[in-house]
Amino acid sequence: MTSVTTEPIAELQRRFADAPATEVIRWVIERFPRERRVVVTSLQAEGTAIADMAFGIDPAIRVVTIDTGRLPEETLEYLDALRRHWGREIEVAVPDPRELDPFLTRNGANAFYNSVQLRLRCCELRKVRPLNRVLAGADCWISGLRRSQSEHRADVPVLAEDAEHNGILQVNPLAHWSADEVRAYLTDRGIPLHPLYARGYTSIGCAPCTRAVQPGEDERAGRWWWETGVAKECGIHGRPALLEATG
Repeated sequence: MTSVTTEPIAELQRRFADAPATEVIRWVIERFPRERRVVVTSLQAEGTAIADMAFGIDPAIRVVTIDTGRLPEETLEYLDALRRHWGREIEVAVPDPRELDPFLTRNGANAFYNSVQLRLRCCELRKVRPLNRVLAGADCWISGLRRSQSEHRADVPVLAEDAEHNGILQVNPLAHWSADEVRAYLTDRGIPLHPLYARGYTSIGCAPCTRAVQPGEDERAGRWWWETGVAKECGIHGRPALLEATG
């Protein structure tokens, strides 16, 4: 990590293990040039809270979301509501049709229901590759991972080297927060919640791949609910299965 931070990653992890989220975000903003850092949010509560904290420190910070082309209409409306609330730009990254169109031609629009491999390939084209392009010029990105979101994320660090993106720094300022703490922050700040939370959703992604959760289920149980024995991940934060060459 010396090429990115000049400080060993283990030292940074100890330093920020229990630090307030705003302290972590301020360190990122002060440490990295504006053009080399980015907040990435799927417009769920965590990313919205992080963007709000970051705007409060640097009103011109780059905030990016990914429009996969299959988002719920409520998410698109929420994006506009947040733009109005903050009076700030939110950049939108989209899939490359030159990559996506052959996959759709070969496999159909809803191929993700047919196998885990096809679902992961769809996520790869709609989410992972757009993010890769966003992060190509970055040294650090901030995301909304929390440990209590699922068993798969139970050991999420506040800071880590992101091997998937050339070893840049990934920062998760809310790693030790609970869902209630995140929502309380948004309420205290007068920031509207994504409307699907009121309908029983606890994790919100593409419309065909997300449902409300049932009592006793973990927060990400509503993602790709038809799959069993596979971590509820799209590939951005870890790959639950090996991608095959499906086109």
